[in-house]
Amino acid sequence: MQIDIISDVVCPWCFIGKRRLEKALQLRPEIEATITWRPFQLNPDMPAEGMVRADYIATKFGDNSHSRRIHQTIAEAGATVGIAFAFDKIKRSPNTRHAHRLIRYATRQGVGGDVVTRLFEGYFMQGRDVGDPATLATIAAEAGLDEREARAFLTGDAERDEIVAEDRNARRLGVNAVPCFIFAGQYAISGAQEPEFFLPVLDLVLNGAPAPTAAP
Repeated sequence: MQIDIISDVVCPWCFIGKRRLEKALQLRPEIEATITWRPFQLNPDMPAEGMVRADYIATKFGDNSHSRRIHQTIAEAGATVGIAFAFDKIKRSPNTRHAHRLIRYATRQGVGGDVVTRLFEGYFMQGRDVGDPATLATIAAEAGLDEREARAFLTGDAERDEIVAEDRNARRLGVNAVPCFIFAGQYAISGAQEPEFFLPVLDLVLNGAPAPTAAP
């Protein structure tokens, strides 16, 4: 089953949604899922060098109490799927274009999913700057890629235009928030839904007919 996931690596709900989808797929072990990660930039106008995290939070949320409440909600949701968010470790809010380029590069070499996991964990649990090409090259190496080749790729502009075009196309199709999960090119689910929410769509694609609704 082909599953396309439109997401951004600095979106905490995308990280949570990834874990919840994985739980749903564990409940349907007969499904062989092929997952393709599609780019979306939550902050497409972010400077190439990123921003100091504190400045970004102040600009986006205003007072600290508001951002603390949001982070608490995210942390509680993350804990249910084994994610220990460490927002205090994040020092910079990055431009994610290079990260999306790395995902495409890694996907061609069969380790796209591993790189996505390392990007999410690196940013949200370790506070790594996933907008920095040197950091991204190191993450590529941790996933088994050649660090020197990854660094050379990231230094250039290869696939930059493709990332921008995919992002724009997603917005033209009505995607204005992520994550967005597209199953077999036919059915879309928006948001980091609970694992059980995915099951009827998985069954629909798998069986070609809606699954029966379980009794409460």
